[in-house]
Amino acid sequence: MPSYHHVRTSTFDVRLRLRLRLLVAIMILAQSSYTVMGFARPYSRPAAHAKNPLLKTTTISDARSANTSSRVRLSQSTNYSDRSSKRLRIKTKTMLSSIIATLLMTIKPAGAATAAAEKTKTMLSTVLAALSTTIKPAGAATATAVAAAPSYHLTRILFLRMLAIVYIAAFSVAKFQNKGLIGDRGVAPARIVLNDCQKRQELRSARRKEWAEERKKYSQKGSWVMNKLSDSRIATLFRDKFWFRTDRADRPLPCLLWLAKDRRNLNPWLDGLANTGLLLSTIMLATGSANALLIFALWLIQRSFMSVGGVFYGYGWEPQLAELSFHAMFLVPLLSMDPFFGSKSGVFAVPTLVLWAIRFYLFKIMLGAGLIKIKSSDKKWKPGDMSTMYYFYETQPVPNPFSRQFHFMPKAWHKFEVWSNHFVELVAPFLLLLPFRKWRISGAIIEIMFQLTLITSGNLSFLNWLTIAPALLCLDDVFLTNNLSSFAQKVLIGTPMTSSFAASLKSGSMQLLHTPMPRKVISLAFFMLMAKLNVKVVQNLLAKRQLMNASFDKLRLAGTYGAFGVVAEEREELIIESAVDANGPWKEYNFNVKPGDVNRTPRWISPYHHRIDWQLWISAQTGRIERNPWMLSLLLKLLQQEKDVIGLLESDPWDGSGSSPKYIRVEKYKYSYNKRGSSPYWNRERIGKYFPYGQGVLTEAMLKDIIRGR
Repeated sequence: MPSYHHVRTSTFDVRLRLRLRLLVAIMILAQSSYTVMGFARPYSRPAAHAKNPLLKTTTISDARSANTSSRVRLSQSTNYSDRSSKRLRIKTKTMLSSIIATLLMTIKPAGAATAAAEKTKTMLSTVLAALSTTIKPAGAATATAVAAAPSYHLTRILFLRMLAIVYIAAFSVAKFQNKGLIGDRGVAPARIVLNDCQKRQELRSARRKEWAEERKKYSQKGSWVMNKLSDSRIATLFRDKFWFRTDRADRPLPCLLWLAKDRRNLNPWLDGLANTGLLLSTIMLATGSANALLIFALWLIQRSFMSVGGVFYGYGWEPQLAELSFHAMFLVPLLSMDPFFGSKSGVFAVPTLVLWAIRFYLFKIMLGAGLIKIKSSDKKWKPGDMSTMYYFYETQPVPNPFSRQFHFMPKAWHKFEVWSNHFVELVAPFLLLLPFRKWRISGAIIEIMFQLTLITSGNLSFLNWLTIAPALLCLDDVFLTNNLSSFAQKVLIGTPMTSSFAASLKSGSMQLLHTPMPRKVISLAFFMLMAKLNVKVVQNLLAKRQLMNASFDKLRLAGTYGAFGVVAEEREELIIESAVDANGPWKEYNFNVKPGDVNRTPRWISPYHHRIDWQLWISAQTGRIERNPWMLSLLLKLLQQEKDVIGLLESDPWDGSGSSPKYIRVEKYKYSYNKRGSSPYWNRERIGKYFPYGQGVLTEAMLKDIIRGR
């Protein structure tokens, strides 16, 4: 039977080992969290670089002194990838040594425990000696052992410029097409949406007044303050001017067109908003910088068009652009337009929590696109078939000149494309959320290359350009300066202070300032808000019946996205024809990029976008015209020779003929690629009449009666 002293000695060993392991685990966990979450202290300039006669490049501090009118700029440690891990190891060893030394001083057992204690002290002393040989002297360690977080200032410049390119494309589309689509005499006038919205607001306001009067009859203890606040002038104004002005889905419509006094004359407002958006996005592109107010203005203009755009602004990339812009508001300074915003002693770090929120935004986009495919009923996405890409290049909404070349690639190549698509959308997104720099950069490069491939193979509006933007924020400044040529740096991230900043990165003379507490609070509040809003997004991603391009909050701040869950195997096109006589001859309307004329080669217009062409492709896929009532208005406007609507076409078939059309009809055709190098470019075969049904034709009076009866 073991003696009392033996039991006590064993207990001492166990307690000592447990304490040691617990302390080491806590220290390592704290250090890892400290570094991964980006809260590392500023990197101080290494002593080796303090007086370097070989460093002749102008530093950021010298540049500030030479240009007193510019705001303070900064520098940051850039040998991050090699130094940070080394500094972490040194700090870990130093802290371990301190812990072990403390334990050695406190181990003073008495009695029979002396032998075990001496044995333990000998073991700890050996470990301490081994650690000491690998730790530099205190003076040297002070200069190099300060952990540094990666810098994203150059990356933010690149991100903002990509976002500016997307906005320039979006507002260019608005400038040249909105009058024909949602203008005063367009296909779906914006005033109709605003008027319907106001009717809902007036009805809800009247009901609330009735409820407020009824409430006065009853005494409610403890609710006096809340009632006063709820009935205040500010609260009433907020409800009547914003919260009660909702769409059919009961979502408030933030829209600057509410400011227009005459809703029958909105064209100047549509042009003004588009021009303002173009101006602001051009400034952001030229300077590579923005502040929260500028991005808020871009977001509000975009949301204004979304609010009244109807089906022409119902595509997934519209709310996707608005959501990314909402994130970007918290990525930039509130007022300063300085891309290296800081003070004379350094620069403020790009908010870490916002970076991770944007990475999650990209993660959910890519994962949602992948899940919608494997959950769909389309067997072409499933193992055993994997033929989707063979059909996609021919049946996609708007092909480009290279689409036919991709279509006629070997079928084995198309199967490889489907497998690659599944990897990029289902596996690679997880790399974006890893705390390991190299893996995160690899994931970003995969996503960027994937989007560039899609840009070369079809015209998918600015969707792919928009998806590249958040992927750029997985790259850091060190990666950009090490991998971009000097010419590429000037074009992509060049600003008056970029060269000085890059020199500071290379020399290690960078100083990151502590983020001010108000900014930390704002970033944390934003992160928590997006985390809450994305809970339902994640639930939708995991659901068996996944929704595509939907939002779950009233302000549409966070959404779920996806595309091409089902890919058609045949291309069907709607061809609109009109004539002076019901017996013909019939003249065909040709649109800008939609297949029509079989001899016309497709165009490459990305990131630009022709909304009417895309919507006609959707109408051909969705069935009868009852599901696409906007087409009735389009046919009527074409018969009326409405100038703004005719401007949406490639050309007017009746221009210069001296006569106007009296009859109109819509035919459906099957289109397929002719062989490479053959003429015509397309083969087409008539399927039948799309509208009107049977053998009839439409007149202006008939269309007005149909529209009035809806």
